[in-house]
Amino acid sequence: MRDAVLKLWPELDWIENAALKEATISTWVKAFELSPLSAADLDEIPFTLLVPNCKATFMQHKRCVVHLAKHAAQDMQQHLGHALPIDMDTVIAGAILADVGKLLEYDKQGGKAVQSKRGEALRHPFTGVALAMMCGVPDAVCHVIAAHAGEGDLVKRSTEALIVHHADFMSFEPFKNLKK
Repeated sequence: MRDAVLKLWPELDWIENAALKEATISTWVKAFELSPLSAADLDEIPFTLLVPNCKATFMQHKRCVVHLAKHAAQDMQQHLGHALPIDMDTVIAGAILADVGKLLEYDKQGGKAVQSKRGEALRHPFTGVALAMMCGVPDAVCHVIAAHAGEGDLVKRSTEALIVHHADFMSFEPFKNLKK
């Protein structure tokens, strides 16, 4: 499964801290071990169940979020770095891990992605943090996972969490405006 995760996420090479990179890989491996989904499924299932007939796949959305977050953080460092510290590894690992909990939130029925029983009780930010903590992901990255979605509106987001949150919503909100 490790090889499948490495193939799925070439962006892992952007993480400079070796321990964080390993914990991020381990979190995805653990998620696949506990999920009915395969790595191949992520290129087919919709990234959200909140938009009917969503045509963007899980990996299309995730890759977009990771790239948006990285580039936004780099631009912010370039223009504001003297006044605003940003931990790039936290941004990248947080963006890669933000939706890892969806592997426990989704189930497959008749080849279609549906919400699992666990997903009815616990949305992906919660299951994502649980997976990440089991694998030794640092609290700063777990905070990004926890705060990236609407649930994070109730906490003070770190700079890194704000970056990932906005990248995620830039790649989500416009889909709610599409005509059916």
